[in-house]
Amino acid sequence: MNIQAIEQEVLHLPIEDRARLAEKLLSSLDNLSEQENEKLWFVEAQRRAAEIDNGTVQLVSAEEVESKIQAILK
Repeated sequence: MNIQAIEQEVLHLPIEDRARLAEKLLSSLDNLSEQENEKLWFVEAQRRAAEIDNGTVQLVSAEEVESKIQAILK
């Protein structure tokens, strides 16, 4: 089963089951070595950079984010 198929299945679970699964997945990351953790962050950084390069995502300035947050908080 590939990750996309797993994601689709999980997203159809009741919220309590999704929360329990998320907790288990997050706690499994606590057992990573520093080297494994650094490797995962590097892979994530590469993925995000590729999304920016491909135009899949659009960058938002810090000023715009702050403005939106201020609008929400008011």
